[in-house]
Amino acid sequence: MKRLIDFIVSCVLFVLLVPLLLIIALCVRFSLGSPVLFRQVRLGRNEVPFQMVKFRSMTDRRDENSELLPDGDRLNSFGRFLRRTSLDELPELYNIVMGHMSIVGPRPLPDFYLERYSITERRRHEVRPGLTGWAQVNGRNELAWNDRLAADVWYVDNQSLKLDFKIIGRTLLLVVRRVGLSAPGESTMYELSHHEDRVVS
Repeated sequence: MKRLIDFIVSCVLFVLLVPLLLIIALCVRFSLGSPVLFRQVRLGRNEVPFQMVKFRSMTDRRDENSELLPDGDRLNSFGRFLRRTSLDELPELYNIVMGHMSIVGPRPLPDFYLERYSITERRRHEVRPGLTGWAQVNGRNELAWNDRLAADVWYVDNQSLKLDFKIIGRTLLLVVRRVGLSAPGESTMYELSHHEDRVVS
């Protein structure tokens, strides 16, 4: 049932949002450069990798050694706008249509994070990753990694359509309020360290 709802809703939204997607793509091209889409390998259900797509929100600014500058230095005003409004996430509707993702579930994280999880934290991959999730409506990037991953596992153990609708409603409110966009003192979210190196609260 959940997969059917995901497919129907994402297809309808994708069709309805085509004009907006084209406008954003043009703005990204002229404000941030190309390629317009950011692609990265993320882990899906059962730890199967897939290529997640979203609008790029950062430039390719580099230092004198051709190394990419920190995220904060590569975020311009338009990129910050995309992140504040979560418009950069819209291309993930494609991933939902293809079955890589769900509307609600733990956010998909890079594949190289796999070795950094504890055994319990790896359970977040027992369900499809989502466009939004329990961690996103309970602090988003303001949550420390331990709490964020614990929230993902909690969702796995308590998932239901009723909970999904609750998460979707709270997500819409948070997007309007634009809260939890970055970790304290960070422009985005700091990188996940190995489980053994993290402070357990």
